[in-house]
Amino acid sequence: MSEDRPLPNVSHDLTGQVALVTGATSGLGWRFARVLAACGARVVGAGRRQDRLDELVTQIEADGGTAIGVPMDMTDTDSILAGLDAAESAFGTITILVNNAGIPDAQRAHKMPVDLIDRVFDTNLRGPYVLSCEVARRLIDQKLPGRQVNISSIGASHYAGAGAALYSVTKAGISRMTEVLAVEWARNQINVNAIAPGAFHSEMMDGMVERIGDFSEHMPRKRFGEPAQLDSTLLYLCSPASDAVTGTVIKVDDGQSPR
Repeated sequence: MSEDRPLPNVSHDLTGQVALVTGATSGLGWRFARVLAACGARVVGAGRRQDRLDELVTQIEADGGTAIGVPMDMTDTDSILAGLDAAESAFGTITILVNNAGIPDAQRAHKMPVDLIDRVFDTNLRGPYVLSCEVARRLIDQKLPGRQVNISSIGASHYAGAGAALYSVTKAGISRMTEVLAVEWARNQINVNAIAPGAFHSEMMDGMVERIGDFSEHMPRKRFGEPAQLDSTLLYLCSPASDAVTGTVIKVDDGQSPR
């Protein structure tokens, strides 16, 4: 009954939740891990750079949160499963997954070597799919509800022809993965949603600006987004307020993509 729910039914309290954030060593993932920890979740930061994971844990603990870092390479299935095992050994079953890890292609499609094609596919799409399924499998075994938030991109539906064709393909795959896995796991109380950011400051975006120059003047608001502007969307999808929302891709692009 609606009378049994808070008025309004909004809370950012994630106490008791265990959140795994991939690609947590920089950019949006770094911010996401800190935000979830600040709201009470025990956070597992995953990535390939152990020194940066150590820095993240130190930062979260200094802020009063609880976190560990686990090495995880999204191109390596054994690494994904070992990292998930390590996370569960420390904190228990993962109830919130943020699939944030991703790499750009930064080359014209016909110039990409096959090994780069494989890395982009594995990091941006195959690895997240494997991890999503394994996290869901463990939630289902434990009969626990869960939340999965995948990081897509406005590039999933818009491509400016600037050498990111495969990145766009993989992000479109992430958006579709979000929709179909939401259908599969709705009966298990696992909500699967995605955020599709526009151009936000991050290590990846700043690297692109170094390569091709500052293109923010061509945007409607002539600016790049700040990672903090994604906090509310992330927390909405991880909190009770979005209990009936699954299979949705929320575009957060500051008006950058064409309608």
